[in-house]
Amino acid sequence: PSPSASASAKPRPKPSRTSTKPLAKPKPPTETQVPPAPPKPAPAGCKPSHRGTKATQSQVKAALADAAARTYWPTSAPDIRIPSVLMKATAWQESGWQSTIVACDGGVGLMQVMPATAEWMNQRFGQSYDIDDYRDNAYLGGTYLAWLTKYIGDMYFESDYRLDASLCTAELNSCLLNAVIAAYNYGHGAVAREGQPLAIPNPQYVYNVRDLMTTCECLAF
Repeated sequence: PSPSASASAKPRPKPSRTSTKPLAKPKPPTETQVPPAPPKPAPAGCKPSHRGTKATQSQVKAALADAAARTYWPTSAPDIRIPSVLMKATAWQESGWQSTIVACDGGVGLMQVMPATAEWMNQRFGQSYDIDDYRDNAYLGGTYLAWLTKYIGDMYFESDYRLDASLCTAELNSCLLNAVIAAYNYGHGAVAREGQPLAIPNPQYVYNVRDLMTTCECLAF
């Protein structure tokens, strides 16, 4: 089953915005349940480890495609969609599509999901995804991207959840897509701050993922 919002949530009206730029003064967050803070950087010189059975390239491709095809907020935000190229590029940036990798900071699998974040998302959405299963790992990554899309979209983009690269300008903080990519890596609290303009604290990571969305060799798999 797909993750769903609370039963009391009501569908929001379609956005009627005339500008695609983020609000200079954001609205208060609509979510009171937020993910744990990102971990501290891993010690220098630490090498990642591996565990479990490695998924094949075709298996990973299918899992990422399935995660991208899901409706994560069927009640309150059914228009949220995670582009397939974003799923593929993020997984490539995070793990090189290695399903068994465990990073020194604790990130696990394809989408380098943190165990504490996985636990929070399973509780928040009433699921029981296994972080070590490559398919569930993809769903966890997709769920997190969808949560970030709604959280940041509600605060800065008046519930306009489009993750379209065509809405972005040369300014990194110009669009929801860049903000969601940044928050996936750095945490929502570093990007969406109450009363403050949208921030992109990790520009190189955003540049990398955005580039992979059009040039990654994984797109041809």
